[in-house]
Amino acid sequence: MLTLYGTELSSRLLLGTARYPSPAIMEEAIRASGTEIVTVSLRRETAGGGRGGQFFEVIRSLGVHVLPNTAGCHTAKEAVLTARMARDLFATDWVKLEVIGHHDTLQPDVFALVEAARELGADGFKVFPYTTADLVVAEKLLEAGCEVLMPWASPIGSARGLVDPAALVSMRAHFPDVPLIVDAGLGRPSHAAQAMELGYDAVLLNTAVAGAADPVAMARAFASAIEAGREGYRAGLLEPRDMAVPSTPVIGKAVFA
Repeated sequence: MLTLYGTELSSRLLLGTARYPSPAIMEEAIRASGTEIVTVSLRRETAGGGRGGQFFEVIRSLGVHVLPNTAGCHTAKEAVLTARMARDLFATDWVKLEVIGHHDTLQPDVFALVEAARELGADGFKVFPYTTADLVVAEKLLEAGCEVLMPWASPIGSARGLVDPAALVSMRAHFPDVPLIVDAGLGRPSHAAQAMELGYDAVLLNTAVAGAADPVAMARAFASAIEAGREGYRAGLLEPRDMAVPSTPVIGKAVFA
């Protein structure tokens, strides 16, 4: 079981709700994935009249946990305000905290992120911070009250996968008891499996499923990859070797005159 802020979950996949071809396909993909947590952008759901309310009704019918995010925020003040509005709208104190610092890479502004996390934590929020794999930033976020860390694999929507596995390995080693969720940049089920093989607790993705030719099938593929990666990690993966090692013993080999 995966435990996040005292909530036990069976699925280790968190799924976004943006960019699907239609609400019906989104709903089917969410069901196929088996996810128990979906992220929702406050800005997206409050724009364009009453469509946000209709969207939330679909989400509520699925019986999943809603994780509002502060996507599109570029300052701590803006992120805090958005989080408080989301709490009122979605009736949850969970928030995926995003404070973007770079327009092209969408890399987090880690200074503003820590500032916002500290303020939201003091206000009773359960913060899921979208961050880099920087260990010092991670320490600051934990000190600010975060009980979960969400380092990126690569830039949002890039589908590049784990561009710095060594940094993620280091983060896992330094925080063995902290739930770690790889967030952003995963493009293939194999990327998700790789993250789980490193010992990460879950993955969060959106574009790889919503943008696929068949989002429903892709959702199932990611769910299977996550399960396989987790089982591989728990089973104990064979480490790479410099030399070949024969699978058939040399002792007992037949000798011909």
